[in-house]
Amino acid sequence: MLTSDHAGVVFFDVDGTLVPGTSSSVFLAGFLGHRDELSLAEDAYASGDVDNRHVSELDAKGWAGASEDQVSGWLDGLPLVPGITETVDWCRRNGLVPVLATLAWSPVGRYLTDRFGFHAFGGPRLETDGDRFTGRVDRHFDEYDKRDAALAQARELGVAPHACAAVGDSRSDLPLFASVALSVAFNASAGARAAATVTVDGGDLRDVLPALSRLVR
Repeated sequence: MLTSDHAGVVFFDVDGTLVPGTSSSVFLAGFLGHRDELSLAEDAYASGDVDNRHVSELDAKGWAGASEDQVSGWLDGLPLVPGITETVDWCRRNGLVPVLATLAWSPVGRYLTDRFGFHAFGGPRLETDGDRFTGRVDRHFDEYDKRDAALAQARELGVAPHACAAVGDSRSDLPLFASVALSVAFNASAGARAAATVTVDGGDLRDVLPALSRLVR
């Protein structure tokens, strides 16, 4: 039996959830020069026509030659939903550990973790040579890896799945939604809405707090 000082864990998706209306990869592809091609690939993934490996390998090629410092600078302009800071603070005040569960590349997860104080992040990695990206994938990471990494993080924290929640919006969240006690579809696709415990639409991440309060009670 798991024992923990934490009331629970909340896993937050990034693309489409914290980054509204687009993905961090499409945003960065605008600087890297392959935005239109990547947008089409992500749409094909969302509809189930291709897998995440296909999208990741296509996207990774566009990163070839870019530096980590360049990407960090671009991420300062990443569009984000309001209320992230306040939602993370609310989670911590209520004994809930906020964790990023995402298919976004690790530079994105690291940036958001450092900026907003998430406990941890997981996701795919790009290969680097020195401080530059090679255009190849170092670690693939699909929706099932996302679920498995999230549940492993919960175990490390001593928290069982019945004390976990996930906030997400799309196909990549479905395996995790099925594995935790509370799933919140935030501004989500039809598939995510159908799979979720509760659906929330709104322009501020704090709109999910009434749903997350179920973990506290």
